[in-house]
Amino acid sequence: MTTEPAAFADWASARTLSEHIAVLARALSTRSLGCESVPVQAALGRVLASDLRAPLSLPAFDNSQMDGFALASAQTPGRFTVEGMIPAGAGADASRSPSVSSPSSSLPLVVPIMTGAPVPPGADAVVPVEETEGFDAPSITVDAVEAGRFVRPAGSDIEVGETALPADTVLHPAALGLVSALGLTEVRVRRRPRVLLVTGGDEVVAPGGELRAGQIFDANTTLLRAVLAESGAQEAGSLTVDDTVDDFRTALARAVRECAPDLILTSGGISAGRFEVVRQAFAPGAQVGEGVTADEGIDAQVGFGSVAMQPGGPQGVGVVHAADAVIPVVCFPGNPVSTWTSAQLLLRRAFKDAWGVGRPLPQVQAMLTEDIPSLPGKTQVRRVRLSQEGAQLQVRALPGTSSHLLARAVDANAFLLVPAGRGTIPAGEELTAVVLQEE
Repeated sequence: MTTEPAAFADWASARTLSEHIAVLARALSTRSLGCESVPVQAALGRVLASDLRAPLSLPAFDNSQMDGFALASAQTPGRFTVEGMIPAGAGADASRSPSVSSPSSSLPLVVPIMTGAPVPPGADAVVPVEETEGFDAPSITVDAVEAGRFVRPAGSDIEVGETALPADTVLHPAALGLVSALGLTEVRVRRRPRVLLVTGGDEVVAPGGELRAGQIFDANTTLLRAVLAESGAQEAGSLTVDDTVDDFRTALARAVRECAPDLILTSGGISAGRFEVVRQAFAPGAQVGEGVTADEGIDAQVGFGSVAMQPGGPQGVGVVHAADAVIPVVCFPGNPVSTWTSAQLLLRRAFKDAWGVGRPLPQVQAMLTEDIPSLPGKTQVRRVRLSQEGAQLQVRALPGTSSHLLARAVDANAFLLVPAGRGTIPAGEELTAVVLQEE
């Protein structure tokens, strides 16, 4: 699939969040992920590629819900002779069935049965052992019983051929349990996008390295790696670059060749400064890959602009052409909270819209516990604490809005989307909150 250069040009007017998500999804959609089969034990959190139809009914046979006695309800009330035993895992014994008379007694027959065991022919109810004289008694007295009591009918959970799990289901533990109950050992899922992470700048040092004056440790690679894992994506590789454009181009071209990623995700280097290496390297007409052969280089078509949100305003999106492949590119600003916010609000939604694997964060309506100011012309994404007070969800804004306040961001369990241009929004009003973690 090819993309026209104009599709991913710089933009002058700030986009809304939803507008930019749509452009991100369009860029991601230039690449198809496909599907793969994986073992059930490796499928937790994966996304089902197509409807899964039940190859058998569950339960596969009428079985007992209780430890007790199987009998024919039409013969109740009365006294019954006890014969036989049907444990779980055994076939129903037709010779010890309520439809067969006992050779040693004129009384009708009941058969002891364990939970999960198949109900024998002629039986249509189970009497719990607690309601009788016990398993060791030669005969028991039973009150009137309705047909179907404590019997799990075949197919009462799901019938053969029914849709057990629809396409796009995220395979959580209960879903995987159902897959195994149906006897399946593999499941067809959407392939996870493989993402090349690109972070850096002259001021950034990998954790564990030695800091010189003016340098900081790289938090963004770890932040993005974690968000990707939660989103159903996987890291194809990571690249830390300095502010030298030619070095960036060379390193990126080689990393793309070695990793074959589905997405290039960059952090930093896209603002209006003098040393914005990502923006310069992806400039219109730039040939990315100095120092590599012509057929190893990659051509970029990446546009830059802003999204009307704070933090996370500067953004970039587009594609690169490498050999015969088109690889989407998404560029985030470099401040850690801006990177984190962009990944959570923009990328996860775009993953879902384009590839069906994004797991967007849930949104709820929550009441402000205090007045909160809005910004003119842009949505402010506040870090907040979300709590349940009786029947009402409430939010309390955490102090500080700057995009470098990572330690304070740790306390947030939600984002609050403060709409633009509302002045001071009073306590008691409900706004949209994006849930980061359940507590």
